[in-house]
Amino acid sequence: MKIGVISDTHGVVSVWDKVMEEFFNDVNLIIHCGDVLYHGPRNPIVEGYNPALLSQRLNSLKTPIIFAKGNCDAEVDQMVLEHPLQNPYVLMIVDGKKILAHHGHTLSYGDKVKLAQKYNIDIFITGHTHIAEIYKDGKTVFLNPGSPSLTKGEYSTVAIIESQGIKIFDINSKLKLEEYTF
Repeated sequence: MKIGVISDTHGVVSVWDKVMEEFFNDVNLIIHCGDVLYHGPRNPIVEGYNPALLSQRLNSLKTPIIFAKGNCDAEVDQMVLEHPLQNPYVLMIVDGKKILAHHGHTLSYGDKVKLAQKYNIDIFITGHTHIAEIYKDGKTVFLNPGSPSLTKGEYSTVAIIESQGIKIFDINSKLKLEEYTF
C-alpha cells in the first residue's frame, strides 16, 4: 500500500494539483492532517488560494481520503466537503500498522508519546507546524508532512508512506528531504 500524507493545504488549489500530479497520482490512500480549505486569519492569502475549487477537487477524488480536522477547519468547510472532517483523531490500521492522525495543535510532545504508548501506535501523524519531520520514539514513528502551501521553512512538503518506509519530499525540487526505513 502506498499512502500520500499531506497537511495544511489552506485552500491553495495550485499546490494540491501539483501534489496530485507529481506525488499522489498512484497512491492507494491519502491522509490529510487538517487545515484543508481556509487560510487562517494569521496567514497570508497566497497565489492559487481558491478553497471552493479545492473542495471540488477533493470531492471528485477517486482515491480514498481521510481528514483529521485542523484548527482552521470549520463547520462551513464540512458543508462543501463530501468527506468527513474527523475530530480530533483518526485511528486506522493499514497493512497491519496502527496509524493515528491528528492536526497536532493541541498536543504537546509528551501528549503524543502517551497516546502512542496507550494505543500501541506504529505511525503517529500530525501537521499544524508546517515543518516536516520524521523521528522515532520507542516503537512509534512520528511524522509531520509539513505544508505544501504555507511553508515555515524553505521547503513545500508532503510525505509518502510505503511498506519499506516513509519519505518526505519537497514538491518544487522533488528532492527527498528525509527518510525513515522500517
